[in-house]
Amino acid sequence: MKKYITIVLIFFSSIVFAQEKYWQQHVSYKIDVALNDQEKSLKGFETIVYKNNSPSTLNFIWFHIWPNAYKNENTALFQQLKNDTARAAKLEKYTHGSIEGLNFKVDGKVATTEAHPNPQYIDVIKLKLPKPLKPGDSVSITTDFKVKLPSYFSRSGFADGEFMVCQWYPKPAVFDKNGWHEFPYLDMGEYYSDYASFNVNITVPADYVVGATGMLQNVDELATYKKVGAKNVADRNAKPALYVAKNKNGVKKLNYKINNVPDFAWFADKDFVIQYDTLKLESGKIVDAFTYYHNKDSTLWNYSIDYAKDATKRYSKWIGEYEYPVVQVVEGPKNNSSGGMEYPTITLITSPDAKKESLDAVIAHEVGHNWFMSMLGSNERQHAWQDEGLNTYFQFRYEAEKYRSNSIFGDGIPVEVQALPVKEFLASIYGALSGAPMTSAIDIPSDKFPSSDQYSEASYLKTALWLYILEDGVGREKMDNAFKLYFNLWKGKHPQPEDLKAAFEQSLGINLDKYFELLKKEGKFQ
Repeated sequence: MKKYITIVLIFFSSIVFAQEKYWQQHVSYKIDVALNDQEKSLKGFETIVYKNNSPSTLNFIWFHIWPNAYKNENTALFQQLKNDTARAAKLEKYTHGSIEGLNFKVDGKVATTEAHPNPQYIDVIKLKLPKPLKPGDSVSITTDFKVKLPSYFSRSGFADGEFMVCQWYPKPAVFDKNGWHEFPYLDMGEYYSDYASFNVNITVPADYVVGATGMLQNVDELATYKKVGAKNVADRNAKPALYVAKNKNGVKKLNYKINNVPDFAWFADKDFVIQYDTLKLESGKIVDAFTYYHNKDSTLWNYSIDYAKDATKRYSKWIGEYEYPVVQVVEGPKNNSSGGMEYPTITLITSPDAKKESLDAVIAHEVGHNWFMSMLGSNERQHAWQDEGLNTYFQFRYEAEKYRSNSIFGDGIPVEVQALPVKEFLASIYGALSGAPMTSAIDIPSDKFPSSDQYSEASYLKTALWLYILEDGVGREKMDNAFKLYFNLWKGKHPQPEDLKAAFEQSLGINLDKYFELLKKEGKFQ
């Protein structure tokens, strides 16, 4: 027994020691931005306080200026789209975007920038610091910026009177134990961002409804959203109550604040119907829930608030409590169907609402990214599976429990399978999924997959199957406990695959070397 206790203490102390060595940078943003809905442009000014928590002295900071990814046909974004037959259709009709007017100052002193040596990376620049930034020290960085928004074909832009303002502000790249991650914006492959606090003022024409990352601080505006939104929840079948601006011809400045999130996005449309309700988590915490959708007849979005609330409650129970004060879901452009795109506390859904099961599933998946993207900020560009696949695993459980359905198989699930208990239903779904070709290995950087089809297959489906294989071996309860430990150890941080492995091994008490080797296996697992 004494030997056993000694081994356990050594193992536990190694976990604690690894946590103690961990560090991450921190960023604080103060941004003022105004939308010109006629020009489809933004004019802004930002102040960034960047704290160097690393053990290294920094002489420069890489910056993402991602609106430039949309600037011309030679960027990494356009080259990726052109080379992928599944995504090339996005370029049938579009307008370019860009960012200009940058004039960086560091602690009040004019600072110079350098272009990235890769000519396709015009959306990445190096900000040279006037003096070295030592460990533990901070600098204040300011700049103006003006963004020309592209038409909506890759996450950010405008369409059908709606503005999707994403990847819009100059943003430091992540510097971690592996160095700088100054990658360009891509359509296939998402993000890796420092945790930050945001204080953002958004000026828009007064008749727009806005949904954004964080909590709206304008008391009167928030009260109006809640009053109108609650009325629309109370009577789903009535003609919706609409937001009415106090001064239709004027402008309004909305202030949003939030701490400890990796990104900030916002959405605006004059046509939005608002729904509002609250949800109560098992701890007793109350979370505000909003959905924003288009004013049209016979829309399943009448029930969108229920889907957002249910996803938040279930994921909180399965993984760990939702840490934010608000959860929001936005319906995307009418003429675009691309699934969804998540940002902290808010997600954009561009999936048709033909069936409640499919709309509920995509909302659950995108809300779920508040765990696997925001609260657990893994490197999505390097390890997409650690975000998409873990989330898909829980999405499949969500669909199975509520509907005995699955987004991949749709209407192709036999009636006799739908009649099965949840455990047997999921076994059948994963059994069928195991027969798919699964060409690529799971753990490949996003930009290295030969096609978007293989990216999706490996990062979403094959990873969910990989997790189910472990669940089938250890049991659902132990699997949930492993995820909860992973969440508790790494929330608000940047976990790597080895951190997921260590947390699972600690929780399950078994060596998972052979299991994690499957991440590199091409083709089927068996």
